[in-house]
Amino acid sequence: MDFWGHLKTINHHKRLVRKGCFKVGLYRQGLMHDLSKYSPAEFWVGVKYYRGDISPNNLEREDKGYTSAWLHHKGRNKHHLEYWIDYGRKGDPYPVAGMRMPDKYVVEMFIDRVSACKNYQGDAYTDRSALDYYLKGKSRLMMHPEVADLLEQLLTMLAEHGEDYTYDYIRREVLKNK
Repeated sequence: MDFWGHLKTINHHKRLVRKGCFKVGLYRQGLMHDLSKYSPAEFWVGVKYYRGDISPNNLEREDKGYTSAWLHHKGRNKHHLEYWIDYGRKGDPYPVAGMRMPDKYVVEMFIDRVSACKNYQGDAYTDRSALDYYLKGKSRLMMHPEVADLLEQLLTMLAEHGEDYTYDYIRREVLKNK
């Protein structure tokens, strides 16, 4: 159990996300990002499973077979694709499906993924880290095709052109904040 280590990790992640959100003009989302991580349902599980180099959610899942903190978190934070899973429409190939997320939440999801990689990888982080992580698990994601396309486009752009170029593109073209 590591109270201070977990708190430091959460705060660092939130600072990284806030900085990224501010760069693209998502000020409210930057300030409100992941506030549920401070709730007892999420925070104390994180303290119990804290290791510093991996999400405590992954360790709780290994231990219990499910993640109580993640189940709480994903239902309260619109930047997670799992928040947008709903019953599919008539004719959809699966009974549940990923719904189309508003672009501002796709952008926050992108920034969240980049920030998580920075947080857990430290000096090993590169602009390709978030894309590599995404590609490893992509086949398991239940994501609306347009959301998946935009997320992958942004992750690839980051890997190929860097952060400044990608954030400028997001602000001008995705969010239309000229």
